[in-house]
Amino acid sequence: MEKLVKVKKPTEEELIHNTFNALRTEQRQLATKLSEIELDLNEHSIVIDTLNKLDDERKCFRLIGGVLVERKICDVLPTLIKNRGEMGKIVKTLNEQLTKKGIEINEFKNKHNIQVKGGVTPMTEEVESQSVDKKADHGGSVIVNNV
Repeated sequence: MEKLVKVKKPTEEELIHNTFNALRTEQRQLATKLSEIELDLNEHSIVIDTLNKLDDERKCFRLIGGVLVERKICDVLPTLIKNRGEMGKIVKTLNEQLTKKGIEINEFKNKHNIQVKGGVTPMTEEVESQSVDKKADHGGSVIVNNV
């Protein structure tokens, strides 16, 4: 004899709650990725500014995929500048996506009359929870040899 297990269908309220939480999670993920890319972009800018002040034939070391590779500044600088430009485009795209997601969340909240406890919006929570001390991936880091 087999036991029949009744599966409880989620209520409309539970579906709305789950959808809202999924939207907030997507927004947090976008904000986190944006923050990471902005940190890398800032790091690239600092390295490029530093290398621009040095002789092009000077040795430097670049970490590529976990391997430290010796190069000359004149070989590394164009790649760093190109990467910085690409990151700038990605930051712009992520900002647009984040704005759209915020609008989508607000429309969903208004449509379903959702009240967030404490009056804190998802973006406010995200900004407050992010730390500036995040450990960044140093895939594009460059070390200059002082010799």
